[in-house]
Parts: sequence; C-alpha cells; structure tokens
Amino acid sequence: MIGVWLLVLGIKFPNSKNQKAKTYSKYMSRIGKQIVIVPTGTEVKLSGTTFSAKGPKGTLVRDFPGDVTIHINGNEITFTPNKEGDRTVNALWGAYASHVKNMVIGVNEGYTKKLVLEGVGFKSEVVGQILNLALGFSHPVKVTIPAGITVTAEKNNITVTGIDKELVGSFTASVRAMKKPEPYKGKGFHYSDEVVRRKQGKKAA
Repeated sequence: MIGVWLLVLGIKFPNSKNQKAKTYSKYMSRIGKQIVIVPTGTEVKLSGTTFSAKGPKGTLVRDFPGDVTIHINGNEITFTPNKEGDRTVNALWGAYASHVKNMVIGVNEGYTKKLVLEGVGFKSEVVGQILNLALGFSHPVKVTIPAGITVTAEKNNITVTGIDKELVGSFTASVRAMKKPEPYKGKGFHYSDEVVRRKQGKKAA
C-alpha cells in the first residue's frame, strides 16, 4: 500500500546498479583513461613498480606503488586502477598517467622555464653550478643549481632547462620566491609569460 502511494506521489525508489554506475563514472579520471604514445627512439620499461623512460635527452626513473597498474603494449601505455570507485585510487590514476606522460615528453623534448629579473641594480650571473644574484639586499644571493638541470643568465633573462618537469618547475619557483614581483613597478622575478598585475601609486597632491 505504501508503494502505491509513493508511485502516486511520483517518488521513485533508487536503482542500486544505476547509482553505482553513476558513482563510479563521477570519480573516473579523464587523464587516467588517456593513452600515452611512446615516440620512436624511446625505450620504456616497467620492473615491478619501477617505471623508466630512456630517450634522446636522457633517462628518468620513478617508482609507482601498486594502487594503479601500468600496462605497456608496443608503443602505447595505459593505466588501470586496482579499486574501482575509490576516490583516492582514482586520484592516483590521473596522477600516475600525468607523471608517465611528463617523463616520456621530458626524455624526448625536455622542459624549459624562463624568468625575467627587473629592477635597477638587480643582476644575475651563472658561474659553474652557482647562480649569483644581486637582488637589492645587503648581501649577494648564491643559489646552487641541482644536478639534472641547466641554467643560463643573459641580460637578466634566466632560462632553466631539464628533462624532469618537476625539478625544472620547483627550482624556477624557488628562485622566483626570492624576489617576487612587487605590484607598483614590477621589480623582482616574474615568468616570461606571466602578467604582473600593477597597482597605481599615490598621486601627488
């Protein structure tokens, strides 16, 4: 009798199968479902949970725990989560796919980040594995360049290159953080493609 009244009122019982399908599709990773194509001349290997990529520019190795299975089939790399519908595993699904894709691109093309240093008296110079900076402080700033990346400085234009995307990005970000661009004159570091929002200074009376 209760079911009849629910139908009359337009209330429907949830379908457990449809609900499960919707939940799973909600947490599926669009990045994780993508296929990574291995370019010609690139060698990829999977030993247990350790993935390696070797290309014209070098070799990268990274460990991927067993929450997501990596499949290498010819020149295609695919990824399968070990637990369907698990939010954490599906997040790792996309992350693993991104890391592997970045590794393949890195050993073939490499990555480049560019910084521009603006400000009167500000200077940048690379000597060996040291990036020397004059940033308006009472002392010079010396930054050790980590192994695996190359840094050049020309007319306060600093270029960071390497095959490891994370290393290139983190090093560039750490250098930029030493003197972030101020909003009035734009003095400091900013990325070459970054738009620094400016503020209007105080007007004279």
